[in-house]
Amino acid sequence: MDEAEPFTYDGGRVDPGERANVRYTVSETYLGDPVRIPVTIVVGEEPGPTAFLSAAAHGDELNGVEVVREVAHEWDLSDLRGTLICLPVLNVPGFIAQERYLPVYDRDLNRSFPGKAGSTSAKRMARRIFDNFVEPCDVGLDLHTSTRGRTNMLHARADMADPSVARVAKAFASNVIIDGQGPDGTLRREASERGTATITIEMGEAHRFQREFIDRALVGVESVLAEFGLLPTERVRWPGWRTIVEGSSDKTWLRADAGGLVDMHAARGGVVREGETICTIANPFKTERAHVEAPFTGLLVGILENPVVYPGNPLCHLVKLDGDTLDAIERSGGPDPSRDPTASSAAE
Repeated sequence: MDEAEPFTYDGGRVDPGERANVRYTVSETYLGDPVRIPVTIVVGEEPGPTAFLSAAAHGDELNGVEVVREVAHEWDLSDLRGTLICLPVLNVPGFIAQERYLPVYDRDLNRSFPGKAGSTSAKRMARRIFDNFVEPCDVGLDLHTSTRGRTNMLHARADMADPSVARVAKAFASNVIIDGQGPDGTLRREASERGTATITIEMGEAHRFQREFIDRALVGVESVLAEFGLLPTERVRWPGWRTIVEGSSDKTWLRADAGGLVDMHAARGGVVREGETICTIANPFKTERAHVEAPFTGLLVGILENPVVYPGNPLCHLVKLDGDTLDAIERSGGPDPSRDPTASSAAE
């Protein structure tokens, strides 16, 4: 039987059967003080894959922070096979300021991977994170929420043309997977292209903990770790129904053609039929109304939370559903972020 190997990073080592809580330096402040990200590294006594969980690449996206913290500090990982790296807050300056981007630099950390030494502050920070805690891994889950003023149902984003990435996405057992590589510089794209099969998880809204999403994401994390053998459990999940959104024609952001106040007539995660009114936009006197109709039958993956819009502002993210998926949704009782998927094969 092979022996488990230690996990090493620049400045440290964690041996089999041990865990370490590390504050790892990725940058410096104006005063020369270190900027440190929290990292928990757990190395099992038995060999296995290496996986990472990350959150708050955007500093105001908090649901994933609690997911990663609970896995690292509340789960019983005594039977872990392999290594688990937990990165609850990647963008520490943004997290402290409760801003999406890196303050002052105004750069998106999640467009800066894999990073580059000697480049911008964001790319230097990304390089430190990527080299030490992402590239050594086999599997990765990067947890996000919608941006401020909008909310997402729980779903995965993954390059389904990559069999290893598709395996991760299906194992997470979300009802919706949006297919695509992702933009240049995103953690999931750059990691996947370098051999660390990584997906993005979107859930809920910024600036808050939403327990129903956190609990559902924890189920998905357990399913992925089981699928890849890090946890000695058979609880790989099937979500009851699934749609994989593959092309640009199968999804759209509907945008406001008029300024005003929005009245949503459908909920996040709701099914709307072609021609159905999703929302109306009215002026302050309610004397003029613009009706926004569904261009096709689909699922509202994301909707706005802030009801005040200018022309061009996004209203909702709609993905197309075929008849078989509609039937499956109706049989299952509809999308519910808190529902525990049934234990089954992730290959379904």
